[in-house]
Amino acid sequence: MPASSTSPAVTLRRPGPSRVRGHPGLALIIMLSAQLMIILDMTVVNIALPHIQAGLHFSTDGLSWVLNAYTLTFGGLLLLGGRAGDILGRRRMFLAGISLFTVASLAGGLATEAWMLLAARAVQGVGGALATPAVLALVVGSFPEGRERTRALGIYSAVLMGGASLGLVLGGLITEWASWRWVLFVNVPVGILVLAVTPLFVTESPRQPGRFDLAGALTSTGGMTALVYGFIRAASDGWANRMTLAAFGVAVVLLTAFLLTESRTAHAITPLRLFASLSRSGSYLTRLLLVAGMFGMFFFLTQFVQEILGFSPLIAGAAFLPMTLTVFAVSRLAPRLMPRFGATRLMLAGMLPVIAGMAWLAQVSAGTSYLGGILGPMLLLGTGMGVVFVPLTTVSLAGVAA
Repeated sequence: MPASSTSPAVTLRRPGPSRVRGHPGLALIIMLSAQLMIILDMTVVNIALPHIQAGLHFSTDGLSWVLNAYTLTFGGLLLLGGRAGDILGRRRMFLAGISLFTVASLAGGLATEAWMLLAARAVQGVGGALATPAVLALVVGSFPEGRERTRALGIYSAVLMGGASLGLVLGGLITEWASWRWVLFVNVPVGILVLAVTPLFVTESPRQPGRFDLAGALTSTGGMTALVYGFIRAASDGWANRMTLAAFGVAVVLLTAFLLTESRTAHAITPLRLFASLSRSGSYLTRLLLVAGMFGMFFFLTQFVQEILGFSPLIAGAAFLPMTLTVFAVSRLAPRLMPRFGATRLMLAGMLPVIAGMAWLAQVSAGTSYLGGILGPMLLLGTGMGVVFVPLTTVSLAGVAA
């Protein structure tokens, strides 16, 4: 998860600043362009889902794995990607991740079978997990604490949250004017450009000693995959289904093993001491719930506006434009409001319109119109998301030792 995962990966350990060749602003543009591409791919396929289902003959239940295959590998391996950047060098892992992401995008666009697309999406997630931690490390390491860093984090948050909703708009445009395959193909030239210019403006970070917590990475990713599979299986075959119960059982075993591993290893990818801070733990939980709600909303609402309201892919993408514009506009104000109101108050204030928007969307039915039941909640969500994520990231980073 995209936004939901990036902060913890870097807060675990900040071994030293990422160095840029005299152009921190330009380097930030390059890195955030790559981050935008990664975030877009969490949502850009949403509008194309009905076309993907028809083209590759996905079942209704299997269709959700077009999203899950990406987000599970991305979120599950993000912490390991952050550690890899510390040990092997951030620029090296960033370039490796973008390379993998670009090749997987090409493979996904060329897929002729459902399993091919799912495999490509999973590899895309691995590439994103390797590249993303370097982006936030650059933001934190290249700008001094205070107004400059807060402003940079505002831009970073706008890319994360605005990019997720922007993906829906672009997905509609591309699906309408080309085909669903081009929502993946479009990553190829962007990835090549990022690979070409990054070595010109970003130098390698100092390597740090340490070991990889492979057991932690594998048990966390495997446990979350089993948990998600259990929920999907329960939706199709019931809570008493043997495969449903088996999946939940495997999830409990693997996630328990993950917690035991992290409590004993000296090089944990998730040091449990991070959760000793109530405010930091609250920020993690808040981010989890916010992003889970947002991506769940994207998945269902993109299909609702096309299959129930009858919107074309282009109109369906444009239907999310008010939320996209609101996120970008409001997120620019958040850094200015933080010194006046404080991170915690601003975070709580941003939650209120998000909760109201989600509650409003919970009333959607077959008779709901776009203007009467969709536009209003989108504006509320855009306002709340734009306010909440800058202070949320700040609280997640606060008080973490180097």
